[in-house]
Amino acid sequence: MTQKELLYVEDAIGHEQNVGQIVSEAINMLEDKNLQTFLKSELKKHQAIETKLMSLLESEIK
Repeated sequence: MTQKELLYVEDAIGHEQNVGQIVSEAINMLEDKNLQTFLKSELKKHQAIETKLMSLLESEIK
């Protein structure tokens, strides 16, 4: 993987972390249980993407 691609992956990881933080904060502020449930499922999707990106980055480092 090129340096430019590695930087892109790092940026994507940071983006997913930011989205996760924002969604987590929103979940804590909401009272609507249906909306909380929906956002929790969306949060899991973003956490899975972050995990995949981290695995990709780790495989390049090794």
